[in-house]
Amino acid sequence: MEGGNGPSLQLQQLPLATTAVSVQPHTDSFSYKENLIGALLAIFGHLVISIALNLQKYTHIRLAGSKDPRAYFRTKTWWCGLFLLVLGELGVFSSYAFAPLSLIVPLSAVSLVASAIIGIIFIKEKWKPKDFLRRYVLSFVGCGLAIVGTYLLITFGPNSHEKMTGENITRHLVSWPFLLYMLVEIIIFCLLLYFYKEKNANYIVVILLLVALLGSMTVVTVKAVAGMLVVSIQGNLQLDYPIFYIMLVCMIATAIFQATFLAQASQLYDSSQIASIGYILSTTVAITAGATFYLDFTGEDVLHICMFALGCLIAFLGVFLITRNRKKSVPFEPYISMDAMPGMQNMHDKGIAVQPDLKASFSYGALENNDNMPEIYTPATLPIVQEQHGSKGVSVPPYRVLEHSKKE
Repeated sequence: MEGGNGPSLQLQQLPLATTAVSVQPHTDSFSYKENLIGALLAIFGHLVISIALNLQKYTHIRLAGSKDPRAYFRTKTWWCGLFLLVLGELGVFSSYAFAPLSLIVPLSAVSLVASAIIGIIFIKEKWKPKDFLRRYVLSFVGCGLAIVGTYLLITFGPNSHEKMTGENITRHLVSWPFLLYMLVEIIIFCLLLYFYKEKNANYIVVILLLVALLGSMTVVTVKAVAGMLVVSIQGNLQLDYPIFYIMLVCMIATAIFQATFLAQASQLYDSSQIASIGYILSTTVAITAGATFYLDFTGEDVLHICMFALGCLIAFLGVFLITRNRKKSVPFEPYISMDAMPGMQNMHDKGIAVQPDLKASFSYGALENNDNMPEIYTPATLPIVQEQHGSKGVSVPPYRVLEHSKKE
């Protein structure tokens, strides 16, 4: 009896052992291979995107003086940049199908590191070794920190993998953690949009936080669409699920609105501030969305989570140092209009602008012809002194223009 029951007992214990292995996906070596494939695709995509954008920028700079605004269409450099841009975007898009969302999003720091290195290599102005080290030491340190942070992100990133089928995505979409997260995000987004539109709160944090909230939904839908496409290519067709098209429409809509807010931010603030603050906010919100929707950190131990958070902080610091050293663009105003100043309407004659006196000093106060104006010069500020009002019966203009003679 014992000999006959022995094989049956062993057969009954096999499903239990198989179930125990499937509950712990972190012990599977192939999941780490998928992480590595996704990370390499993301790094390759961001590197190619950075090279492509610099090629197109180089083309636009060379053709800045051309009378034809579309002359860059006839250059091979611009078309090469466009091809590389599409190739890089495809690489980043496909990386979401292999690695977790929380691992792919912080790797966008690679594009900033590549742009900084390209800018340093192709610098055209004359410099001395001491000036170079003093000027670009922050960029070198930032690049090093960003590389260290990227290494920690790849090494200790989340290792949760799940087939992006229509059933799994629908189950995540109606789960109560994600519904609660969506409710909080919608409330915050509506409040920020109200203060931005109605109260004119044009702060950079407000605008970029709107971009980050939209971007979190963009990356969630991108991973769903990319994952369902990969599963369909492998033989299990997922394109007949309505959730695929819902995610596709949400991906396109959120990307368009995100680009709109970014364009508005670029008109108000410097690109270096947008790059650093936008990266920090977008990465933080996107990791939170990935952890809530796809449960990226489920089953991870405390050590891996802490080291992943440390990698994010080091990457944040590196990006901040890289963008900290960039030159800020100063808006150039060749002339001023005196009718825009209170109390000075009588000095503005039939719409003629007051030009700088180019013959003697760069002080405002002389009418000059625009044809003789040089292309580049440094405008001086208008010396304005606010005087105190006199008696009640005498009205005194609030501003007074200090006249400069040519001897000065």
